[in-house]
Amino acid sequence: MSRDAATILIVDDDDGQRRLLEGFLRMQGHATLTASSAPAALEVLAATPVALVITDMRMPGMTGLELLRAIRERDATLPVLLVTAFPDIRDAVGAMRDGAANYLEKPIDLDELLATVRHAMRAAPGAPLAPGPAAPDIPEGVVAESPAMRAVVRDALLVAPTDSRVLLTGESGTGKEVVADLIHAASARAAAPIVKVNCAAIPESLLESELFGHEKGAFTGASARRVGWFEEAAGGTILLDEIGEMDVQLQAKILRVMQDGGFRRVGGSATLHTDVRILAATNRDPHEQIAAGRLREDLFYRLSVFEIHIPPLRDRPEDIFPLATHFASDFLGARARFSPAAVALLCAWRWPGNVRELRNAMERAVLLSRNEIILPEHLPKRLQAPAAPDEESNAALHVMADVERSVILQALRENRFNRSETARILGISRRALLYKLQKLREQGFDVDG
Repeated sequence: MSRDAATILIVDDDDGQRRLLEGFLRMQGHATLTASSAPAALEVLAATPVALVITDMRMPGMTGLELLRAIRERDATLPVLLVTAFPDIRDAVGAMRDGAANYLEKPIDLDELLATVRHAMRAAPGAPLAPGPAAPDIPEGVVAESPAMRAVVRDALLVAPTDSRVLLTGESGTGKEVVADLIHAASARAAAPIVKVNCAAIPESLLESELFGHEKGAFTGASARRVGWFEEAAGGTILLDEIGEMDVQLQAKILRVMQDGGFRRVGGSATLHTDVRILAATNRDPHEQIAAGRLREDLFYRLSVFEIHIPPLRDRPEDIFPLATHFASDFLGARARFSPAAVALLCAWRWPGNVRELRNAMERAVLLSRNEIILPEHLPKRLQAPAAPDEESNAALHVMADVERSVILQALRENRFNRSETARILGISRRALLYKLQKLREQGFDVDG
């Protein structure tokens, strides 16, 4: 079989996942073909040579593993990447023996996808890599000086033009709503509304009515028909914040909306339909919520076609002073000025409340400074005398950092740069490993093989 050196075939029964991978790989300069089933993929392969196949593991009828075996009967060397959810890991590992080049876990991390694609195509004869485009410009009003936040913005702008569902994760106050606004504003739905629902702030007994509306007389106090937020967001976007706080039975109704757009008002018998893009957010680990029975596993996998993790402010110190300047200038209506001592205090604080805490601190500082230069005494008292580590503590931290780096790099090499297996061996979450690898990459270490 001859090969097209730049074409990648994407096989997935989920339309949103196909379009997401197609858009990202095209941005990297690759030609792409898509198929919604394994039989359709075999038809494509019979007619068109490709350099790489990326296929979902679980599909109706013929699975990704069966597709891999069928491909191997035709071509023993065509690289095939399997995409799998966590429960399928054993199958994925077994698939390596059937000739899979590698596997990727859902939700797919784009940096890992790109590294895996490059590695697979580099190993395939006659498959040169196409250069990727320059990183997207940071939109006006978005502060992202750190590499971690630039990656967040890149991912948000990548997924925005699609209708793919997105799960935003991160601690409270990190800026998940800001990222949701960015996705909506850069989408084809920007002219329609974005409706934000804090599932944790609304009583359980009222949330269904708020989401789907109710008919007159549906319950005591329902004196008139009410349109719900899914109807209000028609044509636009709805953000379900703290999705894990929603009642499990209500989560099943959210699944129905995602499947076909159908829902019923409380007390109503007619099935209504809405065209809305769903974004979700949580400040908790979704896998822990699933294990505790607070989040439906099927809902999680439908919501997390694409996952964006917003790191805490303490892990992106490059953003602290630019954010402080941005907030203070907004409150002042002019360019804010800071004394060097105030800047030092801002950058030394750990910001447990993240960006929200920083914004509140800047509002206070502007009021106390009376529109003059912001000094240390204008900052909250908890910032004014941060405990400074002594020399011995600093030395110990450096030693620990060196040891951690060596262990991570060794485990990464021993596992052939497979992130998921490396995280398992190290006993840390995959997300934590990806963050540490990003830091090592910035320091010049080879973490991509």
